Amino acid sequence: MSSYLTRNGVILDNLFTGIISSKTRIKLLIRFFFNPNTRSYLRELAKEFDVSTNSVREELNQLTKTNLLKSEKNGRHVFYAANQEHPLFPELKSMVSKVIGIDQVIDGVASRLGDLELAYLIDDYAEGKDTGIIDLLLVGNIDQYHLNDLSRKTERYIKRKIRSLVLSQEEFERMKPKLQQKPQLLVWEKSQIP
Repeated sequence: MSSYLTRNGVILDNLFTGIISSKTRIKLLIRFFFNPNTRSYLRELAKEFDVSTNSVREELNQLTKTNLLKSEKNGRHVFYAANQEHPLFPELKSMVSKVIGIDQVIDGVASRLGDLELAYLIDDYAEGKDTGIIDLLLVGNIDQYHLNDLSRKTERYIKRKIRSLVLSQEEFERMKPKLQQKPQLLVWEKSQIP
C-alpha cells in the first residue's frame, strides 16, 4: 500500500504505460493535456516523437474519435488540440501533471521555499514536449539553497532534470519583454486573497 502513495514507486512512473500500451498515445496525451493550448499537426508530431506518420495518424484518429482531441483544418495541415470541453479533460490534465511531476515541484517550492509569487514552465515543457529537462521560472523571494536540495530530491522521483531561474518581482518586470518571446505556461500564482 505505501508504494502506491509514494512518487518513486512503479505506480506513477508506469501510470500511463500500465493503462495505455501505445507509447505514441502516451506522448500525445502528454503533449496535448499538459499544455491544452498546444496545437500540432501530423508531420510535426511524427518528427518530434521520431515515429512513422502512420502510427501517429492512427493514434490521432483514435483520440479524435473519442473526442479527447479536436481537429481543425488550416491550409494544408490539420491541427489537433485537446478538447477542453470533454468531461474527462480535468482528470487527464491532472494525471499528466502528476506523471511529469510538475505538481510535486511547485507544491514543494510554494510551501517550503519562501515567498513564491509566480511559477512558469518555459521552453519545451511549456509547449507540451516531454524532453526530460523541466525549465522553471520562479518569481519571488526564494531560498536558493533549499530549492537546489528540493530539485535534486524531486529529480530522482520524477526521472527528469529540473533547471530553475529565480527572479525577484523587479527583475521579472525588467525581463518580461524578453521572456514573452519564449514558450511559457503559468503553472502557479500566489492568491491575492490574504
